[in-house]
Amino acid sequence: MSKQHRPEAGAAVKAADRAHVFHSWSAQALIDPLAVAGAEGSYFWDHDGNRYLDFSSQLVNTNIGHQHPKVVAAIREQAGRLCTIAPGFAVDVRAEAARLIAERTPGDLDKIFFTNGGAEAVENAVRMARLHTGRPKVLSAYRSYHGATAAAINLTGDPRRWPSDQGAAGVVHFWGPYLYRSHFHATSEAQECERALAHLEEVVAFEGPGTVAAIVLETVVGTAGILVPPAGYLAGVREICDRYGIVFVLDEVMAGFGRTGRWFAADHWGVTPDLLTFAKGVNSGYVPLGGVAISAAIAATFDHRPYPGGLTYSGHPLACASAVATINAMEEEGIVENAARIGESVLGPGLRELAERHPSVGEVRGLGVFWALELVRDPTTREPLVPYNASGEAAAPMAAFAAACREAGLWPFVNMNRTHVVPPCTITESEAKEGLAALDRALCVADAHTR
Repeated sequence: MSKQHRPEAGAAVKAADRAHVFHSWSAQALIDPLAVAGAEGSYFWDHDGNRYLDFSSQLVNTNIGHQHPKVVAAIREQAGRLCTIAPGFAVDVRAEAARLIAERTPGDLDKIFFTNGGAEAVENAVRMARLHTGRPKVLSAYRSYHGATAAAINLTGDPRRWPSDQGAAGVVHFWGPYLYRSHFHATSEAQECERALAHLEEVVAFEGPGTVAAIVLETVVGTAGILVPPAGYLAGVREICDRYGIVFVLDEVMAGFGRTGRWFAADHWGVTPDLLTFAKGVNSGYVPLGGVAISAAIAATFDHRPYPGGLTYSGHPLACASAVATINAMEEEGIVENAARIGESVLGPGLRELAERHPSVGEVRGLGVFWALELVRDPTTREPLVPYNASGEAAAPMAAFAAACREAGLWPFVNMNRTHVVPPCTITESEAKEGLAALDRALCVADAHTR
């Protein structure tokens, strides 16, 4: 890997960026983007020669790591053969990508509708559910993120929804299980599961079961906290959906393709949804790609009725080639198994050990390479280290923690009062331990804000 010190190149990149690039989720005058020079495996680096261990997987999507040679080669080969073709044609690489995905999805989710990313996948899953049922409403959890497009942002529960919320969007939110901050006054996982399901069923009853098209859930809640559902919860949601004729949609955009140590997180609980959305890890974001895996019953709805949706770049050959290469490499190299092993033997035990020594760590939760540390001011009262949706000075303790991570050569994924430990599924044991050591140092900064 080349990490030559070329600060003048970095300055030029940053100047061009600041002159012309409009960044997402940002106040444009208040940001200072890092100028990246290159990346490989679990690391990326800037033009000044500073190297960072990527404990964010960028946006929790580079599951196969940066610049995997098999995927890069597949994109090059496909570009030399057929760069693009309209979605209406049958083409080998698109069919092969769909086949490989369908082989790994649970149950009978054997038809694949390709999109450019996760938000579009959610948009189309909701559209399919409404058309299949003829019902208008969709239920989703408050602690969730489903994307930034029209329906997806309304489904989202976190504060990024607020500026774009529309009361007529047909979305109703409910509380999902979260024992550490239980809304149901539960004292055990079993109790939390039982009460969360009772709450959901009550919401369905009061909304009118005959008006509800779908319940949309992240299998493991991602950006909103890496909340692993208690045993029995997903099966309980499946049963509610079956009883009322509601489409069950699992959002696996972040949790899928090895992130939890299984091909799909649903595999941990043996639950099959009616629709499953994916993106991110399907090809580690090397070329934009997402999609919806569709059950036989919902696919049959559109056997003789046109599906009213499509995208110019649906199943783009370069994106599909990268997906084929990614899935094959993950299979051949045991990458899903590596994620499970690293989570069980390195990250899980290591993070729990950090929690014992750092009073700022209120809870450790996760599986595979999908973990969160919830940081608190007081481990007894569980007061968050920063207030909900804090910004500016109120968010200073988390900003200081993140800065300490970067100074230690670790690029963190920080959201509200949490740091998410989400490295590539390819991370080695030594790299994981390097990251834990950096976290150990950075948590001392968070500890300074505890009572």
